[in-house]
Amino acid sequence: MTDAFFTCRKNVLLAKSPSTQIEGVFAATRGRPVPEEQEALLQQWLEEGVENLSASESVPAVRKVSVTLTSDWLEGSELLMTSLSDLNTSPEVTRCADQQLSELNALASSELQDHAVAELARLPAEETVTVGGSAPWAAMVPQTDHQTAGCAGINVEVLNDDPAVLAWSLACDAETVPPVLPARPIQDAVPFYPVPTDVPYHELLWRDWEDLSVQPCVLEQVSKNTSLFEFRVMSYNILAQDLVEQGLDLYVHCHPDILNWNYRLPNLLQEIQHWNPDVLCLQEVQENHYWEQLEPTFKEMGFACFYKRRTGTKTDGCAVCYKHSRFQLISLSPIEYFRPGLDVLNRDNVGLVLLLQPVLPDSLGLKAVSPLCVANTHVLFNPRRGDIKLAQVALLLAEIDKIARTTEGSYCPVILCGDLNSVPDSPLYKFIRNGELSYHGMPAWKVSGQEDFSKQLYSRKLLAPLWPSSLGVTDKCQYVTLCQPKKLGRRKYSRDFLLQFRFCDVSCERPPQLVLLEGVTDAKLVAPVREHSAVTAVPKRLNSLSFLGEQCSGVIQHGLNLTSVYSHFLPQRGRPEVTTMPMGLGATVDYIFYSAEPVENKAGRRLYKDGALKLLGRLSLLSEDVLLMANGLPNPFCSSDHLCLLASFGLEISSL
Repeated sequence: MTDAFFTCRKNVLLAKSPSTQIEGVFAATRGRPVPEEQEALLQQWLEEGVENLSASESVPAVRKVSVTLTSDWLEGSELLMTSLSDLNTSPEVTRCADQQLSELNALASSELQDHAVAELARLPAEETVTVGGSAPWAAMVPQTDHQTAGCAGINVEVLNDDPAVLAWSLACDAETVPPVLPARPIQDAVPFYPVPTDVPYHELLWRDWEDLSVQPCVLEQVSKNTSLFEFRVMSYNILAQDLVEQGLDLYVHCHPDILNWNYRLPNLLQEIQHWNPDVLCLQEVQENHYWEQLEPTFKEMGFACFYKRRTGTKTDGCAVCYKHSRFQLISLSPIEYFRPGLDVLNRDNVGLVLLLQPVLPDSLGLKAVSPLCVANTHVLFNPRRGDIKLAQVALLLAEIDKIARTTEGSYCPVILCGDLNSVPDSPLYKFIRNGELSYHGMPAWKVSGQEDFSKQLYSRKLLAPLWPSSLGVTDKCQYVTLCQPKKLGRRKYSRDFLLQFRFCDVSCERPPQLVLLEGVTDAKLVAPVREHSAVTAVPKRLNSLSFLGEQCSGVIQHGLNLTSVYSHFLPQRGRPEVTTMPMGLGATVDYIFYSAEPVENKAGRRLYKDGALKLLGRLSLLSEDVLLMANGLPNPFCSSDHLCLLASFGLEISSL
């Protein structure tokens, strides 16, 4: 597929807008020493600029060099698979003649630069020339006021040797530059390495498109006469700007300029537009950015958008967008995981569950396709509170069970996206994939597998039941009100009938599977002195024993049959896949799960094959060593601390 190779375009062309001309300005302050690397870049540009000038051109020297993109939107595959020098051949250099030779004299720190300045001084007053070769400071700075950024002095001692970072530092408005952070080492973290100067970012961060539709196992399941409704799904944690500013210590490896929202937003939007998903699930979406910038832009791209902010004082949330030309909304269910008074559900995370109906073209005639359930969430990060993570996922699965269940009792295809803050093969991951987890007595930190706290003296352990019955969710992750009704043949006993057996031997024995709770289940029934007190006390004891016997198994289940789009391992590199790099350590915490048909259980692991929903392709992920070479995440190319996930699916189309 020609459009499916890598997700990172050259950041010098990422700032773009259909309605606003965007310009970048290269400026330097008089008298400021130019580092050796920047001096070399300036010398290269001056040499190449002189070579493109005719001998007859002359003009007074210019104060600023303004680089303007020749087209507002640069679309399609022409931006792909090109080098840094190739991408910089299209800008045009226009002169600004308000002040003359003074600034260029400050920039010219060598004899060769002085000679080049003299050559530039002979340019015609209104002449426009094309810069050949690489122009490292041709970075495009987004402007909200339709004006060119000023030339205020900016500290150009960058933390990164990449030319794109240098360009942004020189071109960015001083008012939008965050304070420079001290470059202090990160303890217990893998060191970051600068990008090799001879390897452009787009080559280093190359991501292949894996076409799975040609695999024999897929071809066997898709008959020649079967039509598929094909669509793409993207899941992306875009890193809310408020969270960046609240946790700057996490990004000391980044140059402050690339953390600026005005820099990151165009990168994120162009990445999304390039891959052109039909369903888009976003996490860490800042509320004001969503309503003011993201939703209007997505609507122009043909998306219908829905957003749910985290509860409490949090300013970010989750968003689900879908192309209204491909899907129609059947139902929408926002989820708030916070439940007052419940320690296991006392955090502000949220989720969204949508039921969508695919829109078939009229040319197909009398055809039908199953609805699609799409869920998106961002689970609690805290590695020590696995009990909260499990309860949040259980609530989400209960909502999916309600939305995706058909009248026949089966489920329509489900796609679950999100940042689950859990690593592959962790108990939480296995619970989603295998449909069952025995959690009783498990250390809470072990649920997500993010960190190892086994050497701590005290460790919180999970006890059954994980959540109270008042939550209304069973241990099968279903709402109590929606569970299958009890069998009609089962006898129901009245209270008076049960009271006849209140002192029999069986009622006074503690069930062997009943968890011993001091002061609750360790008490024994004793015949009271007065009959009246016994009548009032025994029913409470019988009720508590009955409830605990049913709910204290310490096992939770679900019946959605979900498997992961990704294998979490790169066989060609012999390394695990990575979706994020907190503090320089790579990990996989982002997922796209989808409905499949279970084949068998092998060594406690459930095996699947594609059912009505077929996985046709996916965008490959990167390994930790590759991201370390690119100085981690975020970097000048990837404007989030997470990589986007992208998968292509096909839904079987049947005849009416």
